[in-house]
Amino acid sequence: MAQAVMERTGRHAFLVSTGILLTRLAGLLRASIFVHFFGLSPESDAFFAAVKIPNFLQNILGEGSLSASFIPVYARLLAEGDAAEADRVAGAVGAILSLTTSVLVLLGILAAPWLIDVIAYGFKDPTRRDLTIRLVRILFPGVGLLVPSAWCLGILNSHRRFFLSYTAPLAWNSSMIITLLVFGGTPLGRFAVILAWGSVIGSAFQFAVQMPMVLRLASHLRLSLDTHSEHVREVLRNFVPVFFARGVVQISAYVDNWLATLVSLGAVAGLSIAQMLYTLPVSLFGGAVSAAELPAMSSALGARAEVEAYLRRRLDRGLRQIAFFIVPSAMGFLAMGGVIAAAIFQTGRFRQGDSDYVWGILAGAAVGLLASTLGRLYSSTYYALRDTRTPLRFAVIRIALTASLGYVCALHVPRWIGIDAKWGVAGLTVSAGIAGWVEFTLLRLTLNRRIGRTGLPASFVARLWIAAGCAAVAGWAVKFAIGGHFPKLSAIPVLGAYGVIYFAATYVLRIEECVGTLKRFF
Repeated sequence: MAQAVMERTGRHAFLVSTGILLTRLAGLLRASIFVHFFGLSPESDAFFAAVKIPNFLQNILGEGSLSASFIPVYARLLAEGDAAEADRVAGAVGAILSLTTSVLVLLGILAAPWLIDVIAYGFKDPTRRDLTIRLVRILFPGVGLLVPSAWCLGILNSHRRFFLSYTAPLAWNSSMIITLLVFGGTPLGRFAVILAWGSVIGSAFQFAVQMPMVLRLASHLRLSLDTHSEHVREVLRNFVPVFFARGVVQISAYVDNWLATLVSLGAVAGLSIAQMLYTLPVSLFGGAVSAAELPAMSSALGARAEVEAYLRRRLDRGLRQIAFFIVPSAMGFLAMGGVIAAAIFQTGRFRQGDSDYVWGILAGAAVGLLASTLGRLYSSTYYALRDTRTPLRFAVIRIALTASLGYVCALHVPRWIGIDAKWGVAGLTVSAGIAGWVEFTLLRLTLNRRIGRTGLPASFVARLWIAAGCAAVAGWAVKFAIGGHFPKLSAIPVLGAYGVIYFAATYVLRIEECVGTLKRFF
């Protein structure tokens, strides 16, 4: 029979959220120090573009792909008590992944000039282009080390050891922060090269801190290219469509980057900084719930009807948890993105105008923030059902919409409505949000036909937006009362009022997730 009592993943999601929060706070500190020295300079553009190019390895081979293909099989074997076969599968997947990554790293280093011509097409000046090529060649091996780090995460998550797997990136962030502080003041071109080497060292540390626990949990682990096991072949079969899905998503990121290089100087850096902010709640809440739910969903045993009912209950509960935090995040970016950007980044070369620029990009991202985050949990449900092809089809549709709408919104709409061309970057995030809603709708409708009705009640979502709107009014009232002369200090009462009023309003409106969250801390 399916589990009579649902596995409680609230604590697991909390551990994932805590790990992600610590990592993202360290990342924001790193980014704040970075923009203090680099601002939105040509060297800043070069570094952000260089980071994105080798990141395709981590994105298409790393956490997302392994979560979809490896964890469901590995977690199911553990649930059935077959630890030896689970370790055999993990060893084979680790060996195949390492070999594939090594080949791609070598190809990436050799092909760096051609990759720059395609992905950073707008970098026409030789100095910025040459610096980007040099940085890409340094960064590729470091990013290659993050792929086996994601393999470690898959093993740890399946054993419900979430905290270590999601705090391991602190090692990478710490290496970058130390490098920035030690070499700050170095001429920017040379500084960017030193920072790239700091990233490689940090990647090695991130992998190393996870391995002792992995070896302890998987005591029979042996790396081998053996693919005779049916379970290994299942992982590989599931991996192929996820690989292409992640590849399609990565192509979308490259299209955004390519379009940003055509918008204006500093557009790539502005988009990258905004992405650090608007992906925070996506990872912190959507990623945490999805990561905690995938092993639990994948471990469901029993008749088809029982499993489907079990998945519906888990999915609906997870959607409510995500929406409770994502709705105020979206409203916060829309109404007070300038306050947030100034509080974190406004220092040194990063000025008030840069904060307002990032705010515009954040406001665009708010359009699709809820859809893209809820879509993560729907995708995880498909993966738990061993279906990796349906999310791929819908990802292709989303990316096609993002690319076509992004081209128009980034390069033509600003001219049509008579605003500065630099605001075309905000058009990129708006177009991605619209496409995100289309993908979410397709994921939900298709899954509902398969396992039964799921989703959030309209009244629940409406109450969340009402509460977030009241909180935004309160935040602006405080902002007008105290002024904005000291952005880092004034952000505390402004954002504090926003958070307090949101929780108060959701408590009054009888949102049970509010009560549950408050009980966790008080």
